[in-house]
Parts: sequence; C-alpha cells; structure tokens
Amino acid sequence: GNSAFKSPDEFKVSLPLRTNYLYGKIKKTLPELYAFTVCLWLRSSASPGIGTPFSYAVPGQANEIVLIEWGNNPIELLINDKVAQLPLFISDGKWHHICITWTTRDGMWEAFQDGEKLGTGENLAPWHPIKPGGVLILGQEQDTVGGRFDATQAFVGEMSQFNIWDRVLRAEDIMNIANCSINMPGNIIPWVDNNVDVFGGATKWPVETCEERLLDL
Repeated sequence: GNSAFKSPDEFKVSLPLRTNYLYGKIKKTLPELYAFTVCLWLRSSASPGIGTPFSYAVPGQANEIVLIEWGNNPIELLINDKVAQLPLFISDGKWHHICITWTTRDGMWEAFQDGEKLGTGENLAPWHPIKPGGVLILGQEQDTVGGRFDATQAFVGEMSQFNIWDRVLRAEDIMNIANCSINMPGNIIPWVDNNVDVFGGATKWPVETCEERLLDL
C-alpha cells in the first residue's frame, strides 16, 4: 500500500501516555510455534517499570506470550502464564535492542540486550506449543483476547523493528541485527507499515536510523 515512510519498515510506533487505550496491533497472527525469536528496538520513557512492550493472547489463555516489567519487579517473560525473570535493564530512556528466544524443548529461553546474551534458563512452559490464531498487541497487556487493558501495565515510549521468527536465531545473527550489520525481517511477523495498526492516539513516525539508535546506547 502507499506509505508515508521511505521504506515500509522505516517507522516507529509512539505510545506517549500511560493509558489503557493507546496501543498498536499486529494484523497478522501466529501459527502454532514450537520455538520463536522476538526482537525489537524500544525506548521507554516510564518508570518504575516499562510496562508491556508486547502481549500475545489466545482464547483461554490471555498470557500466551507476554513481555512485561511492572512496578519494581524485574522484566518478565510469560509463556502460557508461566514466568521467567529476565536480566534486562531498559528503563533508562535510551534506545535498546532486545531479543528473546524460546523453544518448547525443555522450555529453554535466552535474553539478549544490545546484541549481548545476558541470561538463559529452562523449564519455561516446556513442551507447550504456542497456540495459533491469537492477537498480538504492542504496548498493552491483554486480560482478554484483544482487550481489557490496564493502564498500570501499559508501555510508554517508542518501539520499532518488532520481528518474530519461528526458530531460535543464532547469537551471531542477533548481534548482527543489534549492531546494524544486517536487516533480517521476521519470517512469521516482519515489521512493515501495513501490518501494524495504531489506536487511541498511538502514532507512527519515521524512525531514527539504526546507526542513530546505536549512538543512543
């Protein structure tokens, strides 16, 4: 479709207020997944806790995949309502590149910040396939599929390059994405303008170049 942006992926979503009505929605849904990698650039302007950069809810399970930092708690990854605490520190108001990998095999997860692996663990919803057909929301935590948002859990700030793959990316690929050496769109969910709707006063803007985001670190 026609786009306000030079290239369809050169945009960011801005969520400037802590509300229960500003959010982005990914138009595509997920297939059944036995592994995934989620990467995104984000810049938070809230404290304490950056809120919920993204949530994926399916019928019968509002917390199928959620990334949330709420109040003074560490940032958490929820899968099928099971919780792992991630050693990520992203509430300093600067751009950061975050990647989370997970596989149903032993429930192994990895957490990367700015290209570096900062944590890994296992037994997070092991042998649970991610259910297909749910709703992916940027900036809010869903209590029902597609809704029942809570302002205290909202993400405030900007995000870009939210991509999802159906496999665990190699550490060197994640490093190369984070340091702007390669552009690697998600094979399940790529970051493109016509796949992201914004609501409630959330807006899309041209994004800083990858190199400019790196200078912010």
